[in-house]
Amino acid sequence: MNRFAGKVVVVTGAGSGIGAATARRFAQEGASVVLAGRTESKLRQAADGLEESKVLVQTADVARLDEVENLIRAAVKRFGRLDVMVNNAGTAVEGTVTEASPEDWRVVMATDLDGVFHGCRAAMPQLIKSRGCIVNVSSVSGIGGDWRMSFYNAAKGAVTNFTRALAMDHGRDGVRVNAVCPSLTRTDLTKDMYANHALMEKFAERIPLGRGAEPEEVASVIAFLASDDAVFVTGVNLPVDGGLSASNGQPPQA
Repeated sequence: MNRFAGKVVVVTGAGSGIGAATARRFAQEGASVVLAGRTESKLRQAADGLEESKVLVQTADVARLDEVENLIRAAVKRFGRLDVMVNNAGTAVEGTVTEASPEDWRVVMATDLDGVFHGCRAAMPQLIKSRGCIVNVSSVSGIGGDWRMSFYNAAKGAVTNFTRALAMDHGRDGVRVNAVCPSLTRTDLTKDMYANHALMEKFAERIPLGRGAEPEEVASVIAFLASDDAVFVTGVNLPVDGGLSASNGQPPQA
């Protein structure tokens, strides 16, 4: 497939996991791709092997609006336009509301929620010009609760509804706004979970497809939502969860 020939895509949190897989997927389908994140070495590793003339590595902390605005300016300066904004950067803190700290709350909100707001705000004028689209990376944690993840749940819940509202506000501008809602996915954030075999067995029992996702599997759905194959899809928060949300997280009956 070559669905994104001539298109320019910005992916935040592109140094690893879902972000890196997404940047590669868009590049494979012909896009010029801007890989953004806080650590240049990780971004360059993620960009290794991609066509140099169609790749830009740009450090940016999504928690800072000025850095995200500079990211969008750099993308347009290099490639002349912007067609797709993928707001993927995220972090998580485990603990109850009394165990995790106010500082933890601010870190999670600054990255997971403010970062999406900054990306959408900075990219929107360019996307209106190109009649482009946004794909936010929310989570099944944004459409339901988790044990000991209330800060993350709150941030992702806000992203989920922010996505719906932006789709309503900017549909007449020709800009589509959707989100993917992954469940357990093999990334740097979940490597400790994957190392806990007993825990992974419990997760597998709750997921109808019997396993967590690979980053490339989430990336393929992001690419679908950004493509003309989804030209009449907007305001959707699409679970990419192996059926977890459909089963309400219940294990199979004996």
